[in-house]
Amino acid sequence: MKTNILIINGHPDEQSFCTALGDAYESGSRNAGIEVRRLNLGKLDFNPNLQFGYRQRTELEVDLIHAQQQITWADHLVWVYPTWWGSMPAIMKGFIDRVFLPGYAFKYREHSQLWDKLLAGKSARLIITTDTPAWYNRLVYRQAGYRVMKNNVLQFCGINPVRITEIGPVKPSTEKQRSAWLERIGRLGATAK
Repeated sequence: MKTNILIINGHPDEQSFCTALGDAYESGSRNAGIEVRRLNLGKLDFNPNLQFGYRQRTELEVDLIHAQQQITWADHLVWVYPTWWGSMPAIMKGFIDRVFLPGYAFKYREHSQLWDKLLAGKSARLIITTDTPAWYNRLVYRQAGYRVMKNNVLQFCGINPVRITEIGPVKPSTEKQRSAWLERIGRLGATAK
């Protein structure tokens, strides 16, 4: 079965390690004959503020219309981003607020607490860099930022399964560790998971 992959780089700096991880995943996928496209959120031109919430429509910029088209095209979404203050960077949160809208990503049912998951049939991989040790993030923070992205955003819209790959701590890492992480992510890309 053919799989279309969209890699979404949520780090605003193109020279970040997240970009290198996205490159490794893309290379692994392409070498396996999988079609891959990319969105680098730092290069998109859009206002991240959902100014009126859902009360009044905020017209989408051209880059966000294009992003919705790419998400629709994809079978598998790969989000690569750092953990900042326990969650995602502001530009990524703004992107989600503006793109994952009612009528596109989900639809509330009239007179019901339930909703329709309009992005069902897609899967996702979160590749998240962190400087917090994994054990501390798990035991103390209870992976709160990871759970928000997985449960409250992606699975809320029907994207499932959502797998998480944690990379870190990055700041004290050696070149050898970074190379091993890049190889690991390249292998993941080849599996389209």
